[in-house]
Amino acid sequence: MTFAWLKGHGTENDFVLLPDHDGTVHGDLDASFVAALCDRRRGIGADGVLRVIRSSAIGIESAGEWFMDYRNADGSISEMCGNGTRVFALHLADEGLVDPSQPFVIGTRDGDKTMSFDLSTGSRGHSISVDMGVPHVRDVSKVSAAGNTWEAQDVRTGNPHAVAFVDRLDEVGPLLTEPDYDQAVYPDGVNIEFVVREGDRHVAMRVHERGAGETRSCGTGACAVAVAAAVADAAQRPVTYRVDVPGGTLHVTWDADDHITLTGPAEIVARGTMEWTA
Repeated sequence: MTFAWLKGHGTENDFVLLPDHDGTVHGDLDASFVAALCDRRRGIGADGVLRVIRSSAIGIESAGEWFMDYRNADGSISEMCGNGTRVFALHLADEGLVDPSQPFVIGTRDGDKTMSFDLSTGSRGHSISVDMGVPHVRDVSKVSAAGNTWEAQDVRTGNPHAVAFVDRLDEVGPLLTEPDYDQAVYPDGVNIEFVVREGDRHVAMRVHERGAGETRSCGTGACAVAVAAAVADAAQRPVTYRVDVPGGTLHVTWDADDHITLTGPAEIVARGTMEWTA
């Protein structure tokens, strides 16, 4: 099989994009194939794969023509990826598949997401916003790492998140292994964010993503962190938090209508073709 691929990132959360508009190239998108593509020594290397496919071709009802079929680096299916939506949207715009001068919808397993471009930011590093919908704040649980345990706010922003506020980001260790969490609360796994406060409406975070390990950024995680901070601050909405991640900076607004909007950059950095032998 010979196929086209692209490489992109949003605040260094990086992805392989696979154009497969009618679903005829990659079929069911085998998990071992995805994992091999994401391998940073034997493959292209990425935190996940974004298949670019028509909603009708994958059998998903959506107001948008295009569906973001997102897979984690280990090949498992994920509901949503905030940074991935921006990279996905940039690819659609670059290829003339959507009009970036107007908001447009893409389909995800977490429902339709509306994308908006700030075209004043130049041809690289576009600032792109995505309406992430309504967050769901649940009970506090606990997470453990590097011999320490913290309370963690359970926030669902398309994916499940456990947000723990810590004194220093280095106290959670290298995060080479998955932190401990309550598997009864998160039977399908959880993304875990460790957060420090940097100032008024300003936080910094590290994240361990299920199926990927520690990554340079996580869009749904940044949203969860902003929501958890706003809840802890008893902040009146609308409110915007700056969220620093190892790969850059994101901004998250929690509106009066309860929707959260994630804004940040996206870049396509490479493209090519690959011959694959199973």
